[in-house]
Amino acid sequence: MTQSSKIKYLTLLLVIMGFMGPMGCKQSEKNRIPIATADIIIYGGTSAAISAAVEAKRSGKSVIVVSPDVHLGGLSSGGLGFTDTGDKSVIGGLAREFYQRVWNHYSTDEAWVWQKKEEYGNKGQGTPAMDGENRTMWIFEPHVAEKVFEDWVREEEIQVDRNEWLNREQGVAMKDGKIVSITTLSGKTYSSKIFLDATYEGDLMAAAGVSYHVGREGKEVYGEEWNGVQTGVLHHKHWFQSDISPYRVPGDPSSGLLPRVSGEDPGEKYSGDDKIQAYCFRMCMTNHPENRIPFPKPDDYDPLNYELLARVFETGRKDWFEKFDAVPNHKTDTNNHGPLSSDNIGMNYDYPEASYERRKEIIMEHENYQKGLLWFVANDPRVPGDLQTEMQKWGLAKDEFTDNGNWPHQIYVREARRMIGEFVMTENELLKKSPTPNSIGMGSYTMDSHNVQRYIKPDGFVQNEGDIGVSTNGPYTISYGSLVPKKDECKNLLVPVCVSSSHIAFGSIRMEPVFMILGQSAATAAVLAIDAQTTVQEVDYDKLRGLLLAKGQILE
Repeated sequence: MTQSSKIKYLTLLLVIMGFMGPMGCKQSEKNRIPIATADIIIYGGTSAAISAAVEAKRSGKSVIVVSPDVHLGGLSSGGLGFTDTGDKSVIGGLAREFYQRVWNHYSTDEAWVWQKKEEYGNKGQGTPAMDGENRTMWIFEPHVAEKVFEDWVREEEIQVDRNEWLNREQGVAMKDGKIVSITTLSGKTYSSKIFLDATYEGDLMAAAGVSYHVGREGKEVYGEEWNGVQTGVLHHKHWFQSDISPYRVPGDPSSGLLPRVSGEDPGEKYSGDDKIQAYCFRMCMTNHPENRIPFPKPDDYDPLNYELLARVFETGRKDWFEKFDAVPNHKTDTNNHGPLSSDNIGMNYDYPEASYERRKEIIMEHENYQKGLLWFVANDPRVPGDLQTEMQKWGLAKDEFTDNGNWPHQIYVREARRMIGEFVMTENELLKKSPTPNSIGMGSYTMDSHNVQRYIKPDGFVQNEGDIGVSTNGPYTISYGSLVPKKDECKNLLVPVCVSSSHIAFGSIRMEPVFMILGQSAATAAVLAIDAQTTVQEVDYDKLRGLLLAKGQILE
């Protein structure tokens, strides 16, 4: 070991022991923040993070959740209450327990504040929303989901340090291919035997030097049909079905492009790019007068942002309300629908790698765009009268997101970084064209990507690109290798959200029940790695499989 290496090693030891700050400065006894230590450290506040923490605690390990979020549960408690489930029979373990706890809540009279239980439509996706036979409920209000996560944390006595943001530049200490400790921007340091990155962004994974990808791979990378640029593919209804001019003065290129229309070439079909599918907020809205707050008008409101929608309405298109999906108590989980809707297409490309400050700007831009959209439809005179009259019956739910202006606290990060790990899940595994080794859970939802870009076709009219919906033809297995980095990159990290997968495969895997499944499986593997004093890559799969089956996970 060189003298320089010795100095770095001794400095690292002093940081871990608490005698020096993360920058190498000695800390006084008065100002020193003690290092927190646990068997397992989980970074993130998502549904996967809390599921993993519950599993770790029930397995007898100490665990700390280091959460940048104040509210726990990610999208599951952030507005996505009309759960994207696919085949519900493959949702087991703690994920199923979550939906059973939701069912328990709605089985009480107290749960039905604004609506009688018997009035609720009870229609889910192929099975009843309230499945009495299996004691599960798949559709719920945001605050109900958050309460389930908080109940888990309280019952299991899990330490959750909230509003703790990883120091992405200098906060990950590595030694011999392992994470030794992580430090947050507040100066708190956490050491552990095993770490989990359960964020939507994959910040810990990236800071630890693990390989990852952002954007769409070209068709040739993994031999996939549905990856890369997909010009000319028109799935779902989220495209312009009529000829709509993208220019401020219709048909006049010299007048300039309307906002959120790209003048760049969309790229050759099937080619890779660094663009990602659009984000939005999943809105909890209500038409119940006693619980309704009118849509707020953002300070920077500009009707020009919604000119394309006005032109769509002029063609007679009337499917604006199609994704106002009903959840209990006269509320909705409102999702993107149509050619111009809540998806803020093209405005999130730099989000995965962006600084915290830049991400806040992107999130605020999305919030203002979406608030302006709601205001536009409810108030602009160009909106057809029947649509506007109906829209004026809706507003934000007064009893949801009460500390955030009744606006969701979590933006829908549909995709950010994706690890390139020991095994990469692709559409070939999801379609059962290629075998998947070492199952640790199952998915089943359609391979689903929202639009990626809005461009000008050769004929001069506007179109969206990137929206894909392809069936997996039944459930598929997810490989343990997709949760672990390559061994030469990091030996004690598991990644149950930004899993190792291609863009289009992630389009199916990225569902909240699957994240809960993968969080539990990752924590189970972490426990085995600790007990065997081995790396996450060398966990005995047969033992892991046996444990997962005993815990109710569905593996095949």
